[in-house]
Amino acid sequence: MTDHGGLFVARLGDDGPAVRDIRDRLLASGDLAAHDGGYGVENGTGLVGHHRFDVVVDLAVRAFQQRRGLIVDGLVGPQTYSALDGARWQLGDRLLQFTAGHLMRGDDVEELQARLLTLGLSPRRVDGLFGPDTDQAVRGFQRGCGLAPDGAVGPATLRAFSALRRSVSGGSPHNLRERELIRRSGHSLTGRTVVLDPGHGGDDLGAIAHGVVEAEVVLDLARRIEGRLSAHGVNVVFTRTQNTTAGDDVERARFANDCGADIVLSLHCDSADHAQAKGLATFFYGHDRFGAWSAIGEHLADLIQREGVARTGLADCRSHARSWGLLQHTSMPAVRIEAGYLSHPDDAVRLADPEFRDDIAEAVVIALQRMYLGEDDTVATGVLRLGDLRKYMDEMAG
Repeated sequence: MTDHGGLFVARLGDDGPAVRDIRDRLLASGDLAAHDGGYGVENGTGLVGHHRFDVVVDLAVRAFQQRRGLIVDGLVGPQTYSALDGARWQLGDRLLQFTAGHLMRGDDVEELQARLLTLGLSPRRVDGLFGPDTDQAVRGFQRGCGLAPDGAVGPATLRAFSALRRSVSGGSPHNLRERELIRRSGHSLTGRTVVLDPGHGGDDLGAIAHGVVEAEVVLDLARRIEGRLSAHGVNVVFTRTQNTTAGDDVERARFANDCGADIVLSLHCDSADHAQAKGLATFFYGHDRFGAWSAIGEHLADLIQREGVARTGLADCRSHARSWGLLQHTSMPAVRIEAGYLSHPDDAVRLADPEFRDDIAEAVVIALQRMYLGEDDTVATGVLRLGDLRKYMDEMAG
């Protein structure tokens, strides 16, 4: 186990009780077979488990990370361990309830949220976190069933769930609700709140390659996006300044939630050991369990991806669903943008160019406006310019 700023990370080659605990969770999630876990060895006092983080465990961790939309690096850090811990719970295994400051999380919470959504109740979305919205949805369900509305999901509430049939069909009720909220909010960007999250900050400079520093590039990019959004009446909030950091992903998400933001855009540059890796990629919240998916986040990520590629010529690394902390914990749609690879010489040269960062900023703002146009969006990708945007919106209104 290695210490990274007070947080322990397990990796290939480690051993000890913590690795045994990781193995137990991989067994429970089905990613590690019992015969691969080193179990069943007699030592005269009982069965002895394997305490080694070997190649088999490394492959199991990577398989789990791939299924859960995490960064596939084989490292068991806080996010992977938290996901492993949550994977061991099924609905009914424990009493679920809201506890401020210490939210319960796990697969059982995801299943509960999915059931509430199919019944027309709204825990906001399926994110596996038993927060205040899920608490209110549970209490609403309990009142409707004649139970004491205490918000605790125990045997009586679970029996009430079993007695009811699905009342919503034909697609994800959360996705339908999320799209309808966007549709009703109108076409204009004016008055909306957008949180811009330039990655890293403070002592964390992010990736550094070819003389370009990620933390500096993304902060400058955020300022260019801010200038364009502010010109259209958008309230822009930064998660950090030149010399400060907003903390980890969960803390940044909490900050965005406290701001009551409409959209969160997290800005990063990528880096890879392989020099040929290059291009633009976007990420949104989603993984294939119980409808855990942000339809609006996916739509915005796709718009930013297409506009960015069309306007910059960067290689298209496409949009991807992930369950990273910032994407999962925000109560509004969030998109992470990886605006090229600093490890690639061509991408790095372009990212160092202020005019190129202007092109990315314009792509982001145009994509954001197109998302709010919804079904009325008829403009071709890469065509609309900021100078024409107000005229275009006036024509739409007319």
